[in-house]
Amino acid sequence: MKKMILDLDTGVDDTLAISYALGSPEVELIGITGTYGNVLLEQGMRNDLAITDLLGHSEVKVYPGLPHAEKADSFSVLPVSEFIHGKNGIGDIEIPDSSRRPESQSAVDFIIDAVKTYGDDLVYVPTGPMTNIAAALRKAPEIKDRIGKIVLMGGALTVCGNVSAWTEANISQDPDAANELFRSGAPVTMVGLDVTLQTLLTYKETKRWRDLGTKASTFLADMTDFYIKAYETTSPHLGGCGLHDPLAVAVAIDPTLVTTLPINMQVDVDGPTRGRTIGDNTRLNDSHKSMQVAVGVDVQRFLDEFMTRISRLAEQAG
Repeated sequence: MKKMILDLDTGVDDTLAISYALGSPEVELIGITGTYGNVLLEQGMRNDLAITDLLGHSEVKVYPGLPHAEKADSFSVLPVSEFIHGKNGIGDIEIPDSSRRPESQSAVDFIIDAVKTYGDDLVYVPTGPMTNIAAALRKAPEIKDRIGKIVLMGGALTVCGNVSAWTEANISQDPDAANELFRSGAPVTMVGLDVTLQTLLTYKETKRWRDLGTKASTFLADMTDFYIKAYETTSPHLGGCGLHDPLAVAVAIDPTLVTTLPINMQVDVDGPTRGRTIGDNTRLNDSHKSMQVAVGVDVQRFLDEFMTRISRLAEQAG
């Protein structure tokens, strides 16, 4: 069984990513590493602990990551993030605090130790900024050759960004860290807006969760309805909410869900296009392609897996 680490800034779609991972028998979620983005680090970790309790998996440990980009002094949540995810990150739905607390070991050290322990059997899925994994690679560069794979949610190659015309939100939080990861040579699959905006959830699906009548399913339905309503304002042309983070988890489990382009990538870190994810001209002719970029997705198969796995988990959790 593959081991999985989720690196989360736990908002709504991060919660759905946790649910997908816990509902997947192919992987064991061995830990969540906290980061910032949709919410502050502390709020995200609070959400991680409370959500895993609610879903019946209080064995999942949470490790504190870095609270902001290395080249920044602090981090503040953007108003648009609060509008999309709610002030508490989970659609302003209240669930009980966990009696557990984050671990004393740092996220960076946990990532390094996990790679050394599990090697090829470890898949790491960051769905926020790449700050923690960049720091881990800086501290222990040898892990790039030992980790099984990294499947990130972030970036946009064939479509425009959602922060600017060229920048996706997770990459925008720490372009320098993302560039370090992209150019590290580590085995990376980028699951960006190219495919996540094709995978949409509607009120029809959340009603299926609500009809299950459990605490977990009602929470997931209420939280996701908040998210869908925000999309009605920010992206009314889509007709639903994008399943960004859970698609990355799904691809980490089953890579055949997407069609990928093998291409060595970089992130622009200077000038007006800072944060753009683009092919690295200096490595285009390198025969070794360390990155794969998802450019197509089997939408219906993913949505079927998504609803089956999360519905089953929510019913079992009660």
